[in-house]
Amino acid sequence: MDSYVTTTRLISKEEDVTPAVLAAMEATSDPRFKEIITSLVRHLHAFLREVRPTEAEYEKGLQILNAIGQQTDNAHNEAVLICDVLGASTLIDLINNDGMQGETMSALLGPFYRGSAPDCEFGDTIARSTTSGDPLVLKGRVLDVNGEPIAGATLDVWQASPDGLYENQDKDQADFNLRGKFISDENGNYLIRTVKPAGYPVPVHTTTGDLLRAQKRTPMRPAHVHFIVSAPEHKTLITQIFADTDEAMVNDVVFGAKEQIAGDLELRETPSAEYLDVAAPFYTCTYDFILKPGEPRFPEPPIKGKVS
Repeated sequence: MDSYVTTTRLISKEEDVTPAVLAAMEATSDPRFKEIITSLVRHLHAFLREVRPTEAEYEKGLQILNAIGQQTDNAHNEAVLICDVLGASTLIDLINNDGMQGETMSALLGPFYRGSAPDCEFGDTIARSTTSGDPLVLKGRVLDVNGEPIAGATLDVWQASPDGLYENQDKDQADFNLRGKFISDENGNYLIRTVKPAGYPVPVHTTTGDLLRAQKRTPMRPAHVHFIVSAPEHKTLITQIFADTDEAMVNDVVFGAKEQIAGDLELRETPSAEYLDVAAPFYTCTYDFILKPGEPRFPEPPIKGKVS
């Protein structure tokens, strides 16, 4: 039979609550879990004492938490989205990925990574249905921190359409449109054909939208393409390549844009012998991804499917 920690006295005033809760958690066996949950309690109680919410405000807060869960489904993850716009996701990213070993700066996974993208050949297009926008050729190499090429690295790439919707949000887009997995060649090279991304608003029909409207904040994200780059014996890189103005990047609603991962798009106004199957005008972007040593770890996809 399990044994339980008991407290030694009843709670009679506000100052008794936090010590009583912490005492009840004292027997937690996992040291890291104990560290996290006791710190959470201390900070949560300190927040409540500072703000001193009314009972009505507390009830409203619980309703918001319930709504976040109810608004999350197979094609939308509200919990990830609201953590993104509160800056929590970017803070976690920078705590765990400081870019100090010469590796490419990381960026947010975001709420629209689906996983299980189709395998693509070198130079394939990820546009699987008619998609507006100028053609874009993404190319470069995957390297280690010593500048040596990494052959056989996997590049999982996805983006929103120029209309501002990921395929999981849009019934009119083909399944896995603008998503694909590529493998770097023996020299670490990759080549991906897609369309030039555009900035877009995050979904605002849910709790996150209510928050942004209350704060009079823009819902816009700058134009970007997502990448997960992985290779054996290297830490998996989750990042984005941005293709927008400085103003758009500074005002990124999820605080995810970083100077180090801004792409340099070059407009080609005439056909190119190098890209015979790409109609002009089109854009090219050359970007090398640098991986640091470590253990590959792949994120859990926030979504599993698309709207029906």
